[in-house]
Amino acid sequence: MWFFLSLISAVSWSLTDVFGKKLTKIYPVLTTLTYRYIFSIPFLLIYLAFINIPKVDPNFWLVVLILLPMELAAATLYLKAITVSPMSLVTPFVAFTPVFLLLTSFFILGETVSTGGAIGIILIAAGAYMINFSRSNYLIPFKKIFREKGILMMLGVAFLYSITSNLGKVAIQYSSSSFMGIFYTSLLGISFLVLTKIKKYKLKPKRMNINFVFIGLFNAIMMISHMVAINYIQVAYMIAVKRTSLLFGVLFGYMFFYEKELGKRLVAAAIMLAGVIIILVFS
Repeated sequence: MWFFLSLISAVSWSLTDVFGKKLTKIYPVLTTLTYRYIFSIPFLLIYLAFINIPKVDPNFWLVVLILLPMELAAATLYLKAITVSPMSLVTPFVAFTPVFLLLTSFFILGETVSTGGAIGIILIAAGAYMINFSRSNYLIPFKKIFREKGILMMLGVAFLYSITSNLGKVAIQYSSSSFMGIFYTSLLGISFLVLTKIKKYKLKPKRMNINFVFIGLFNAIMMISHMVAINYIQVAYMIAVKRTSLLFGVLFGYMFFYEKELGKRLVAAAIMLAGVIIILVFS
């Protein structure tokens, strides 16, 4: 169950990126992020009608209070990373989240992973490395870490996600997975709305666009499937499978935007898929 929900979350994440990329050709990135979460709310409210609202433990609000600034910081770093460096170069480094999770899950939740699970996580990170490798110099991806500010920022994003993923599971334990998915996504939307107001960005759409519907729908599906899946399995495993969004991102990038280097990136995606299979076998 958790495995398929995690895959749904991964596919939805990639589709959200597809429609987000289309919208960034018209709107600033921060405005697009605001649309992404605001247009998710109607779909989340529909889902709300089919769940039982739990009795929320008072500790839930404390965890969310700690979680929200970190999530906003990660989003800000993400935006800066893709601004100062090529997107295709820096985004794969988010896949290092499962590697950081090996440490943060142990310290925050006391969770441990099996040897096979750890190997799977490492393979997924290795696949992200292969996306940027060069035949002339296999150390180039490591060298770029110190030369590209965007890569350092994205590694910071991966580290923050390794913490927020664990805190998200703690919040679920104080409420419920479905309620957390609905409430937290809506809260992020409101927070991004406030940020755009502070930055004095115009939010009124230049014209109505079907991409608004799709980005909201797939973001809602991504968040709900994420929260439900993470309730059934160790955080490191769930996030490792969700990071196969890079695999779908390669395919969707080729299908929707005719991006190049499909062969090399599919090889890297295959390495990541091998890691996912190992995790499934040993979990």
